[in-house]
Amino acid sequence: MPTYKQFPLADTAEGLTEADILSWHVKPGDTVAVNQIVVEIETAKAAVELPIPWAGVVTELHVEPGQTVEVGTPILTIDVDPDGAAAPAPAATPAPASSAPAEEEEMKPLVGYGSKAVVTQRRARKGAAPAPAPAAAVAAPPAPAPAPAAPRGGYVPLAKPPVRKLAKDLGVDLHALTGTADGGVITREDVERAANGTPVAAPTVDSGTRERRVPIKGVRKMTAAAMVQSAYTAPHVTEFLTIDVTPMMEFREKLKKSREFAGIKVTPLTFAAKAVCLAAKRTPDINAVWDEEAQEIVYKDYVHLGIAAATPRGLIVPKIRDADSMSLKELAESLTQLTETARAGKTTPADMANGTFTISNIGVFGIDTGTPIINPGESAILALGSIRDTPWVVDGELRVRKVMQLSLSFDHRVIDGQQGSEFLADVGALLADPAMAMTY
Repeated sequence: MPTYKQFPLADTAEGLTEADILSWHVKPGDTVAVNQIVVEIETAKAAVELPIPWAGVVTELHVEPGQTVEVGTPILTIDVDPDGAAAPAPAATPAPASSAPAEEEEMKPLVGYGSKAVVTQRRARKGAAPAPAPAAAVAAPPAPAPAPAAPRGGYVPLAKPPVRKLAKDLGVDLHALTGTADGGVITREDVERAANGTPVAAPTVDSGTRERRVPIKGVRKMTAAAMVQSAYTAPHVTEFLTIDVTPMMEFREKLKKSREFAGIKVTPLTFAAKAVCLAAKRTPDINAVWDEEAQEIVYKDYVHLGIAAATPRGLIVPKIRDADSMSLKELAESLTQLTETARAGKTTPADMANGTFTISNIGVFGIDTGTPIINPGESAILALGSIRDTPWVVDGELRVRKVMQLSLSFDHRVIDGQQGSEFLADVGALLADPAMAMTY
């Protein structure tokens, strides 16, 4: 007999409560193996691929791509015994009221995806009387619902799973509702008004509009919340420094020709990363953080360097762990790998956690300077402007030099103006003359 199991949306150990379904890697009828990737989801931090802990045949997908699903919600049903190899339980023997029924079993959480246990239930055989539910399993999820009817005209109402369940319980047809939330999403209030017979005014739509609305979710939602928190929690101070980086660019050309750096991509960001790590040792306040709850300033004797990266899903900040212990070549290799992973959308949530300092390279967009916002959990961020040919006075003579601007934003609770200025001056000196690193 078939043995059905439900695969719930896993807690990816980030403390998150929901995620968006990006794409399915399987469809009903597909045979899957243990730990095979079946779905890609997007949390508030990154895109994550989820493996399934069982082998079997997929019988049903419960969620459409694009929907937001709460953690613990069943998203897939699988038949783990499609050949009926397992011996069926005797139908005439009811399960004792004090223990879980034979058709129920506990699904062990995936390794690395939290510790929540989810109870699943096999579908009852046709014509068989339902087993009595024990007192300890009153809150267990019901058996998988039958496959929904084909959407009307291809239209799928936009609503979260809890709202869909409420509509089903109240007998409300979601196809007949017009969502009042952004993007036409149907809310709990919309369903309740429909159940009470209260009419819902359809929003006015200008057929000739040149606007489009995109729901705020995923990485964009997390980034916005973090930036607002930082801007209104940490008192920002921003300082600027313009420097002649001609010696740095000349040194870069020498490295390209050296055997040790053959095939290694060395960019101005590579030099900035090394300069930040060296300068942080002389100004440890830059690498400290304000702990509001403990009323302490935490000084960190390591640099987990964040690199702000623009990706199709929004701004993310992956980290280079222990960047202060790396050579220039190792930093260059790490930056290349970090960038490629971010552009491919494969940066994991763990890769973006627990940074101590961030660099934002706005110069790649042709921008000269800016006032960057500090990442929560850190105390400073450095923005690199574009490098331009600029008239510059050298030894009393006007020449054309390679010039760039640096801007440093820091938390004034942790870093005084003196420490911020000294750090920025050190970074500037190292970029203006890489030989200065010999003195640090």
